[in-house]
Amino acid sequence: MAESVTYTNAEYPVPAYRFVLDIDGDGVTDASFSNVSGLNITHQTIEYKEGMGGWFQMPGQVDSTNITLHKGLIPKDSPLFEWISTVTLNTVDKKNCTIRLTNEAGSETFITWTVTDAFPTSVTSPNLKDGSTGEATIDEVNLLAKSVDVKFH
Repeated sequence: MAESVTYTNAEYPVPAYRFVLDIDGDGVTDASFSNVSGLNITHQTIEYKEGMGGWFQMPGQVDSTNITLHKGLIPKDSPLFEWISTVTLNTVDKKNCTIRLTNEAGSETFITWTVTDAFPTSVTSPNLKDGSTGEATIDEVNLLAKSVDVKFH
């Protein structure tokens, strides 16, 4: 018997924060996000046409990518805001980051994306969630990265 979508959603709710950002590679969660877009791996195309009418296409250099992290929760003392301020001070600090897709508890990693030479380009709506904890919510953080590599666990 096929299970209904309603039953499946009731038994297996989608967790609120499943993408974990680690900015400096120390294994500590610097921010959690509900979804991420732009984790693309793309290459430029090189075309070659020979004199005999042959036409060849080959992969070229890796294209940079724009990554958007949506609906985030930033813990107190996260290095994310310090990293963002380096851009505004015109001392861009490019970093290698990891973005992990985890289970609801964050104890098991399913996929890890390694982002190379990234820096933040914009942050949208930094609102305080709870003044007593110092945690903040962010609608979007945009990163520009040189390349993205993916590893399945």
